[in-house]
Amino acid sequence: MKQASGSAVVSAREVDLSYGSTLAVSGARMSVDRGEVVAITGQSGSGKSSLLYCLAGVLPVTRGDVRFEGRSLGELGDEELSALRRDRFGFVFQYGELLPELTVEENTALPLRLAGQRKGQAHMAAGDVLGRLGLSELRQKRPSQISGGQSQRVAVARALVHRPAVVFADEPTGSLDSANATAVLEEFLVLARSQGTAVVLVTHDPVVAGRADTRYAMADGTLTAVQVGV
Repeated sequence: MKQASGSAVVSAREVDLSYGSTLAVSGARMSVDRGEVVAITGQSGSGKSSLLYCLAGVLPVTRGDVRFEGRSLGELGDEELSALRRDRFGFVFQYGELLPELTVEENTALPLRLAGQRKGQAHMAAGDVLGRLGLSELRQKRPSQISGGQSQRVAVARALVHRPAVVFADEPTGSLDSANATAVLEEFLVLARSQGTAVVLVTHDPVVAGRADTRYAMADGTLTAVQVGV
């Protein structure tokens, strides 16, 4: 298994996560470098999403250590963690999770607006990313007026608009048909790599996982490196 390194963007060292008496993650050890795409595969209930949320600082670990750019998340207070997730992390979820009352452009610009950027600048940046994803014509539409594939593209744009250090993606193509899933994933990875953004991708789909630089499999809370091309 690839070892956690001091230069990694995100790293986990012997991470355990327990829900009561249930051990959801056991001894997870991994690292993610700048611009690297890492996939974690496994069946439902294997612990892969729990590990993702530990890496993102959403769930506190029971034992072990998660670090971002060398600093332990366990040392950060609630305000620091919130600022980190807002400013340095991006998130893509299975169903997009767009805000229905906002336009596509407003949804995309939201991370920048929450970080205090002026509306004009934020919307200009949002328009640029939407254009790169072929969504310029949808800027003033609302989520109820666009398709599922388009919604997921907007979610990708929102996750990348503030050029985060790392994007955490939980089954980002799970709700899409194969054609849309392939298109969204391709756009997502090309844009992320062009920005030098690391991606941690959770999926049960081996085709999606096959696009990653590094792959791990998770079963019963245990993380194992997958030898690609063997």
